[in-house]
Amino acid sequence: MVGAGDAGQPVGELAARLLGDPARAAVVQAHGGLWLGRERVLDAARPAPEGELLTISQPPDGRYAQAAITPEQVLYEDADLIVIDKPAGAYVEATPWDVGGHLLAAVGQLLARRDGAAPPLHLAHRLDRDTSGALVFSKNPEVNPRLQATFAHGEAHKQYLCRCQGAPAQDAYDLSTGHGRGAKGRFRVYPAEEVGRELPQGGGTVKAMRTRLEVLRRDGDSALVRALPATGRTHQIRLHMAHAGHPLLGDTKYGGPAAWRDQPLPYHLLHAELLRMPHPRTGQPLEIAAAPVWWG
Repeated sequence: MVGAGDAGQPVGELAARLLGDPARAAVVQAHGGLWLGRERVLDAARPAPEGELLTISQPPDGRYAQAAITPEQVLYEDADLIVIDKPAGAYVEATPWDVGGHLLAAVGQLLARRDGAAPPLHLAHRLDRDTSGALVFSKNPEVNPRLQATFAHGEAHKQYLCRCQGAPAQDAYDLSTGHGRGAKGRFRVYPAEEVGRELPQGGGTVKAMRTRLEVLRRDGDSALVRALPATGRTHQIRLHMAHAGHPLLGDTKYGGPAAWRDQPLPYHLLHAELLRMPHPRTGQPLEIAAAPVWWG
């Protein structure tokens, strides 16, 4: 909280004093990691008002991600849409600590280099930082309402590939549970009968979460599984695989191993391999396949 003695001081100077490192503070500010209340501050000279909360946001691992997209990573494009093959380890949009190192900006930069200017891009859906595969952006604001409705109402068929620890006993099965935040704000699985229950401390309600899982191949220490989510909950496939006793390789957050066959895994092995959806303007069916992954 900005006290009376610091009121009116430039935000950048306050951050440098709090961090004890002016050079580090300049890096944080350049990436958009300074906040007054709920507003990102991009001007280091802006005076800090008394009583406002100054937040300094930095990458959890101390490193700023780099995001770049090449023409070869474009899976589909027309006047309304562009679909890219998202690399693992890339954020899809701005984070509290970085206003620019993400794929929304990278796609805009690619189109600006090619066409001289970038259209107004909009994310149709999201993938976790470490999930790879087909990611859809709109290029035309006129199709945004229809595109958003396609994903919100389950009209987009999403197919994922993952590699999990161990081998599920059944060749195919359906999981139907609840989904919500736990006591510490982390997403977790709830029993299906708790769907609709109010969660404490403004955590919303328990939502339904449904996934079909199909085992494609068992490889002794792991299995290759196709996941077909019927709902679109945050971390859905990761949560359901862990709930089934077979967390994703590399998904240490939900109990998965950090290495596979003596090789460290910098990210979890989950890939959005196929997307089927109606075109938001014409209604014609689109089928977009991402490139194969090395672990598949």
